Amino acid sequence: MKQLRFRWHLYIPTVVVTGLLLIPVVRESFRNMGFRWLYVLCVAYGISFCLTPVFGGIAKYFNILDNPDARKSHLKATPLLGGAAIFFAITAAIFLNGICIQPICIILTASALVFCVGVIDDISEISATLKMMVQMTVTGGVIFLGIRLHVIPDHLGWFAEAGNILLTVIWIIGITNAMNFFDGMDGLAGGLGALIAFFLGIVAFQTSQPYLGWLSLAVMGSCLGFLPYNLKGRGRASIFLGDAGSTTIGFILACLAVYGEWAVNNPIVAVVSPLLIFWVLIFDMIYITVDRVLTGKVNNVRQWLEYVGQDHLHHRLAQVMGSTKKSVVFIYLLTICLGISAVVLIHAGTLDALLLVVQGLILVALISVLERYGRFGPSK
Repeated sequence: MKQLRFRWHLYIPTVVVTGLLLIPVVRESFRNMGFRWLYVLCVAYGISFCLTPVFGGIAKYFNILDNPDARKSHLKATPLLGGAAIFFAITAAIFLNGICIQPICIILTASALVFCVGVIDDISEISATLKMMVQMTVTGGVIFLGIRLHVIPDHLGWFAEAGNILLTVIWIIGITNAMNFFDGMDGLAGGLGALIAFFLGIVAFQTSQPYLGWLSLAVMGSCLGFLPYNLKGRGRASIFLGDAGSTTIGFILACLAVYGEWAVNNPIVAVVSPLLIFWVLIFDMIYITVDRVLTGKVNNVRQWLEYVGQDHLHHRLAQVMGSTKKSVVFIYLLTICLGISAVVLIHAGTLDALLLVVQGLILVALISVLERYGRFGPSK
């Protein structure tokens, strides 16, 4: 516990409060007062906060550590399994509240498989190809069980069916791995997970989808409970999410976006709203893919899966700003800016939605130009 910079004066009160929240009469009181959303958020936070040092201790005991090397910024072996605290906090917050409708159960069951593969990878690294095969299989399962996009109109028949399935696969696999790629700086993946879940939750409640809102808040609370150990004002993180955490968070949020109806009688807005919320992840995935292909760093899908580099948005910003913490805060603010745009879309029309997409494109284009100028200076 000492090596995890454990603070008993914060931990004990949180354990006590979380224990009180788990009492059935307390849960019913929150529900009767119309604060079920707050109860889910607080329980997820409390369980995650309490379990994170426990799993950190387990990781140290079994030597499940992220050891420093030339491509990593931390200087000492750091426990993994922070994602285990997040996963169990999400699951507990949902099932303790009886939020057990079929789509939620499908998402959590599928995410459990992603989580298990991530834990195996954290313990003994497995190939990127094998992980991708598992993710494809799990994604195929959720699609088969009804969680899929409906972007292409159904009246187009088999073309719509095949196109929507393909788009669903690309979305879920892309977001899952994009979140994993962002787990490269203290507090980045956990904070992004909390922010994306927050905005998904707001839009879910705006569009009368309380079950999706509660799951979003469970993800948000669990990420916030983990952050005190992973994002510190001074010093480095005492525990990491690990692949089990980052991929699970990305997978759950991606499935939420697929299943939800993000606008009322306006398909363009319904598509644009989640795009804006996930914009940072989408932009980074597209940018590094194009850049690596054009520069010859990757020449096929396998190389793309296995390539590890420090060319992601957070790395580039840190190089320009001279600080990883500044880079993390900048990405937080960018996500908040785009998330606010998604929230106001509920009252917007098709033209407004398209203009916000253009605004998002311009915003990330400006950032790309400025960070590239900061790294290389003016072109000759």
